[in-house]
Amino acid sequence: MITPFNIVILAAGRGARMKSDLPKVLQPLGGRPMLAHLLEAVRKIEPLQICVVYGYGGDQVRQVLAAEDVTWVLQAEQRGTGHAVMQALPHLASSGVTLILYGDVPLVTQDTMRNLTALAVQDCVALLTANPDDPTGYGRIVRNDAGAVTRIVEENDADTATRAINEINTGLMALPTQRLADWLGRLRNDNSQGEYYLTDIIAMAVADGVAIQTSQPAHTSETAGVNDKIQLAGLERQLQHDIARNLMAQGVTVLDPSRLDVRGSLQCGRDVSIDVGCVFEGDVVLGDNVQVGAYCVLTDANIGAGSRIAPFSHLAGATVGQNNRIGPYARLRPGTELAAEVHIGNFVEIKNSHVDTGSKINHLSYVGDSTVGKQVNIGAGTITCNYDGVNKHRTVIEDDVFIGSDTQLIAPVTVGKGATIGAGSTITRNVSGGMLTLSRSAQTTVSGWQRPNNKIKE
Repeated sequence: MITPFNIVILAAGRGARMKSDLPKVLQPLGGRPMLAHLLEAVRKIEPLQICVVYGYGGDQVRQVLAAEDVTWVLQAEQRGTGHAVMQALPHLASSGVTLILYGDVPLVTQDTMRNLTALAVQDCVALLTANPDDPTGYGRIVRNDAGAVTRIVEENDADTATRAINEINTGLMALPTQRLADWLGRLRNDNSQGEYYLTDIIAMAVADGVAIQTSQPAHTSETAGVNDKIQLAGLERQLQHDIARNLMAQGVTVLDPSRLDVRGSLQCGRDVSIDVGCVFEGDVVLGDNVQVGAYCVLTDANIGAGSRIAPFSHLAGATVGQNNRIGPYARLRPGTELAAEVHIGNFVEIKNSHVDTGSKINHLSYVGDSTVGKQVNIGAGTITCNYDGVNKHRTVIEDDVFIGSDTQLIAPVTVGKGATIGAGSTITRNVSGGMLTLSRSAQTTVSGWQRPNNKIKE
């Protein structure tokens, strides 16, 4: 691509139809603000300048998407798209090309942006157009008998014949920056909305003898704008469908592409399988031969090769080694680190703990703020009591320890290598290695005792 070129993103609208206090461009799409998707895409084509024109909720928009490579330009009064670009003009490099995008049209691809800027470099105006099944609400592309574009007419200003035109303006365009400055200075707001339409530039360009070139996107989702929660939900499904297709093209088995949600980044190795209803948030990595069962939620998790995650498990901020068995109904909280060949069973919760190779915690247990050695077996119902009401304390369980069911370990405490703890014990002091430790009351049988009977109601 020929440089220099500027990018202007119009993101000042309130989005009243969203019926939300959150600015429209911050509405979540795939787990991130809509505008974040667009910023990620434009950075990859390496523009000279990224200008974001903001307005409603501006401070919030800038805080959420703060970045050194973005120039933020305030449009204090929204007076149309042409007026918005006027605000950005002083911040643009005067030579080269300016590509104009919209913060509520977030799925434009790099190829589409490159095509538009390449056309505009030829000293012409490049428009992205589309032919939707229903063009209602969009400006129409008007062409002459030779097929050349002569102007764009907004629907509010269109007559019946013009509204019958199917080709629509997506709003995306690329223009020579020096010509853009001249045309912006000549815009007028004598229309039904009293606004400065950027689209009026097309008629000016035609009058000045500048060619109007058009391009269409590879996929219609690229031009889909979002004005309300219904459209947002539709675009969400389209995004997830595209993500699922890309994963399957890479060799990932997605059992039902319509029931997959990736709200961040998902990297998969070879022969990965994902069952229905799974949600991936933040940055998730699945190694080779990983299987994720139905209705699991993984957030900022790294899963080693060969590991199996059974259904309904929830992993957040966890690192899982190779060939682990997790779940069903397991919960791994932030700070959890599992080595290889670890088994974490049903209704087991691990938090801020390291569990070493070959250890098993299979049933109904809680391990928090702990260091668990190799080949440890922790019985059902065991808990580490790590919180005294003010401070957290650590439990250390060394290699080859066997802990019987229903044991409480009152931190801080260390269980020595090879120790065995009898079921039902409450451990308050360090346990010597290689020995059996018990803590339980003597069993007593009371003779002659009878169960109470229900009183007969009179």
